[in-house]
Amino acid sequence: GEARLAKRDLTLDLARVVCVLLVIVVHLLFAGVSVTDDGISLERTLELQQWFPAATWFGLIMPLFFVVGGFASAAGLRSARRRGQTGEEFARVRLARLARPSLPLFAFFTLVLGIAALLPVDPAFVAGVAVGVGSPLWFLASYMLVQALAPLMLAWHERRPIATLAALMALACLTDLVRILVGEPLAGLPNVAFVWLAVQQLGFWMHDGWFAARRWWQLLLVVVVAYAILAVVVRVGDYSTNMLSNQFPPTVPLLLLGVAQACLLQLLHRPLTALMRLRPAQGVVLLLGSRLMTVYLWHLPLIMILIGVQLALPVPLSTPGSAQWWLERIPLFLLVLALVWVLSIP
Repeated sequence: GEARLAKRDLTLDLARVVCVLLVIVVHLLFAGVSVTDDGISLERTLELQQWFPAATWFGLIMPLFFVVGGFASAAGLRSARRRGQTGEEFARVRLARLARPSLPLFAFFTLVLGIAALLPVDPAFVAGVAVGVGSPLWFLASYMLVQALAPLMLAWHERRPIATLAALMALACLTDLVRILVGEPLAGLPNVAFVWLAVQQLGFWMHDGWFAARRWWQLLLVVVVAYAILAVVVRVGDYSTNMLSNQFPPTVPLLLLGVAQACLLQLLHRPLTALMRLRPAQGVVLLLGSRLMTVYLWHLPLIMILIGVQLALPVPLSTPGSAQWWLERIPLFLLVLALVWVLSIP
């Protein structure tokens, strides 16, 4: 019926691809490199813009990735179950698929950081680059954790959907409260599980057809309420107005963004379905969709390599934040995309 989403919903594949492309754009806009008398300096150009914190309320789409991942897990698990496969077997295959592209990346990091340690390069600069380039791995670890627990969480969801989601949300709030009271960011680490598992549950609800069964005004109301609560929570609690700063360890604001983004995805379902009937859109999703984890993991090392090439060329770098610098990001984005796609072919 109308309330059921198609077994293979191309709009969700599109959402996943758009999420990763947006991450690449953001990372390119973060990498502001300039050469001064003191040496090479790195700045997060995008984050220095006055409007950036407000933009993160709509542009931070990591929660959506976990919603879509939840939907895909529910679809895959239920299909595997019909074929007589166990949840553990399904999880093992899914985790192996996620881990495979990361192994060459670890080997690459080991080699490059090993060479950098032997060269006369400022260790603080190398450490800064290493942390920046390695940052996508936190997402991989979190995603693998919730995927590993997906069979158990889906079983709980099928027995007690409301109680399971409510318990995870309550645990997320409690963890944040403890973190705020203790004043220690690491006290929020349990939310790597609680926040992302709660957002994954929303994907299960989406696969059940719950979001599709709601009227458009109901979904819009949930979006407005989620953002209203978010505004209050940020003002009252120990949270940054920059949602990126609330990302690790993940916090309740990201859970609220997940609720809003799940509803917005459903509100856009009809126009996105129409878009996915077009050949070019299908081509992009097909081209990138199957190699998405490789694209995600390797885009930052490639950005850093391209910046290294720029530094080596006898051409002056444009000033980060200047009009020319912003314009240069467009061909750079296309180049990164082309290189990372070529890299993912084997």
